[in-house]
Amino acid sequence: MTTKLIKRLSSIAFFAFCVSLSSGVLAEKQRGERRKGPPPEAIEACESLQEGDTVSFETRRGDSIDAQCMFVDDILVAVPKDRQPREQTQ
Repeated sequence: MTTKLIKRLSSIAFFAFCVSLSSGVLAEKQRGERRKGPPPEAIEACESLQEGDTVSFETRRGDSIDAQCMFVDDILVAVPKDRQPREQTQ
């Protein structure tokens, strides 16, 4: 009976190990994936404006940013005044 109990506990421990390992891999993958493109707040800030217009918008963290509307990858987006826009990719 002790052998059966040991086998059962070993199986349970192995299953728990596999589950924790797979959830760790999934969490690492999600952390490694970066958002592509400008943040939605920067795009929304320039929705009704034109290139070169000055705008201020709030980030997800609650910071207020002074920016200028510029085309980045064919999207009109608020670019912080202290940053240079990325070069357009074609």
